[in-house]
Amino acid sequence: MANDPGWTWFDPPQASPGDDQRQRLARLFARLFSGADGETALAYLTQITTERCLGPDASDAALRSLEGQRQLVLHLQSLIRTGREGGLHV
Repeated sequence: MANDPGWTWFDPPQASPGDDQRQRLARLFARLFSGADGETALAYLTQITTERCLGPDASDAALRSLEGQRQLVLHLQSLIRTGREGGLHV
């Protein structure tokens, strides 16, 4: 699927070495989701997206919507992890 140019918009943006803006955003999200409240909020987002399954009668639109939500939560988790570790991972 990666060779299909119609699907590349799912890929996270590629950061170049020294990408200060992405590092600032990663630190911001790490701070935003730190502490008990942040961990609870992130756990809730994870529960309703990446840990949720749709049944066999789910419509194509419902599947696409949930997959988009999952991608967003996984991107947030990636930013948080990067901000906590202090480095860029692409």
